Amino acid sequence: MLGKRIIVCLDVRDGRTTKGVRFKDNLEVGDPVDMARQYYDQGVDELTFYDITASAQRRKIFIDVVERVARVIFIPFAVGGGIGSVEDMREVLLAGAEKVSVNSQAVRQPGIITEGASRFGSQCVVLGMDAARDPSMPSGYRVFIDGGRVATDLDALGWARQAEKLGAGEIVLNSIDADGSQGGYELPLTRLISESVGIPVVASGGAGQPSHLQEVFVEGKADAALIASMVHFGTYSIGQIKSYLHQRNIPVRLDDST
Repeated sequence: MLGKRIIVCLDVRDGRTTKGVRFKDNLEVGDPVDMARQYYDQGVDELTFYDITASAQRRKIFIDVVERVARVIFIPFAVGGGIGSVEDMREVLLAGAEKVSVNSQAVRQPGIITEGASRFGSQCVVLGMDAARDPSMPSGYRVFIDGGRVATDLDALGWARQAEKLGAGEIVLNSIDADGSQGGYELPLTRLISESVGIPVVASGGAGQPSHLQEVFVEGKADAALIASMVHFGTYSIGQIKSYLHQRNIPVRLDDST
């Protein structure tokens, strides 16, 4: 079994890290640069930075915050929010990111995935997908955009498969229903997508304790797990999470801090 990745997500609004529940009632939890450094020191495998209001506000990402985060970490770093062109991708990559996440803008103009993959390589282009349960959809899940504010006509499974064909190198699959709940990942959705595409799938939304990561790796077949609340509020450290998984034979990268 390939090693499983632990990724901390920093949702940033107005230059500060926030955390909400089901995309609502966001609370400010700290400075993204300080938090990035802290998680890097703890041994996290990757970081993801989302400017969560950029797309809804039709503005570009806060590139200065991206640059400041990139200066204090030396691990893969993905950035998303308000990225609507290949030039925007280029700017983010030059600011220090290794990956660019497209979500709402990819729905509006799917060709951005192909253009980005052609210019920078598929490994740089991540599809961010926000999905919620909807029994009227073929897969049972509907895709939403603009931070979960706007429903689309896209079926989650169909969009995942299309994005892979367009050139996405990875999918970050966020469950709106589970987001911030700390009650566990949306396992049926995660497994459905993971078993239906040939690119890595990152489970997102719902992690509250280390056993949730074990479940999403084993039952959900995810390649990586995004976490936020369980570390932002000091409930667990990266080392504690990795130790728990290692003791249960989940392959994770261990280091001196674990």
